[in-house]
Amino acid sequence: MRWLVDPDLPPMQLGELFAAAGYQLYLVGGSVRDAFLGRTEDVDFDFATDARPDDIQEILEGWADSVYTVGKAFGTVGAIKNGRNVEITTFRKEIYRDDSRKPHVEFSDDIEVDLSRRDFTVNAMAISFPDVTPVDPYGGAADLAARVLRTPLEPELSFSDDPLRMLRLFRFQATLGFEPDRKAFEAVKDMAPRLEIVSAERIRDEFSKLITAPDPGPALEGLIESGLADRFIPELSGLAMEQDPVHRHKDVLAHTIAVVRKTSPDLVLRLAALFHDIGKPDTREFGPQGVTFHHHEVVGARITRKRLRELRYPRHVVEDVSKLVFLHLRPHTLKMGWTDSAVRRYVRDAGHLLDKLNELVRCDVTTANEKRARAIQRQIDELEQRIEKLKEQEELAKLRPPINGRQVMAYLGIEPGPMVGEIMDMLLERRIEEGPYSEEEAYAMVRRFALDRGLPDPGEP
Repeated sequence: MRWLVDPDLPPMQLGELFAAAGYQLYLVGGSVRDAFLGRTEDVDFDFATDARPDDIQEILEGWADSVYTVGKAFGTVGAIKNGRNVEITTFRKEIYRDDSRKPHVEFSDDIEVDLSRRDFTVNAMAISFPDVTPVDPYGGAADLAARVLRTPLEPELSFSDDPLRMLRLFRFQATLGFEPDRKAFEAVKDMAPRLEIVSAERIRDEFSKLITAPDPGPALEGLIESGLADRFIPELSGLAMEQDPVHRHKDVLAHTIAVVRKTSPDLVLRLAALFHDIGKPDTREFGPQGVTFHHHEVVGARITRKRLRELRYPRHVVEDVSKLVFLHLRPHTLKMGWTDSAVRRYVRDAGHLLDKLNELVRCDVTTANEKRARAIQRQIDELEQRIEKLKEQEELAKLRPPINGRQVMAYLGIEPGPMVGEIMDMLLERRIEEGPYSEEEAYAMVRRFALDRGLPDPGEP
């Protein structure tokens, strides 16, 4: 941790400034944890002090390049110095009222009281500056060595104070690779309904960090086993009851988590992997051929859109994820090979999500049957080869007819309306089925369309 005492870094500089003003200053939270873990890149410095917000602001304004006070009402004043973010917060404790989404903040003069209100012991360590003295009243260093997530106080009290900590338990399991303490896990099972007082945005942000962690699998399993997932994605636990004879996993949930773990840590792709089979419980049918899940991609896309909207994900994320869920079975419907028109249609439908869709389809292959797995991978290889071949022959990424809607309206002398859309769909369908064609051929098609509809003959264009 020698880098922390570098005189060019904020800890030593601010420690001396606060000491000169008669205040205590401690480096706290994740920055201390990461220092113990040897992580020195992209560090944001979080400090705690007995100084009140106005005093913090005054000290920072004489030191920082810029100061921001958006969190001042909660005791936090932020600053930027030489491109590094710094946040300093008055010692405090946060207590959520039973029905409130916002904490009631009380300031404190004691660093141990401040540390006690933090989520886990590994985040409840501090280092005082400028004397660089560690403070670890709750055994965070030992838990860090044991790779255990434990609350500083009784977990029922900690989770009651801020219910989001229950989700953070699994988020840190995913991001740090630590195991939840058993008492903490059991407390989550008992207190999961209390997550309902937490805003959708805060839940979304924690869940996004969890799902994009290097290996979110164990955390997802814990999230579902504890019942916490039921508070914001209730359909997930239902997957555990659905036997999936196609992938030959013990259940669809195990398959889903396996797919998530295989995909790249991209938010849209990971969410699509999580939701890709979410429609199976609602579409399960038993017939002569066994269990089927016909149109589960359609139902799944609808559920995906609903849940992501409730979590306040940006519109583009909602649309991209639900589209991937809707399309994830498309390659499996073309078992007889990829014709040019089929490739064009696939590329057109996937749009900017083409690479993500191909990866999702590959990762969806989790069968233990090696022969079947190789056959599916060869099928996807063939698809990608056909895409590359067509890209060399035509502008596959710009599938559009030779003429546009304005040209159609000018040629026929008509106003914008459904007829223009119908004509453009006809022209695009020809482009997909037969490949590139000329403007002359397009106008001839429009002319035949007009005559078939009893419109005046537009003549030669």
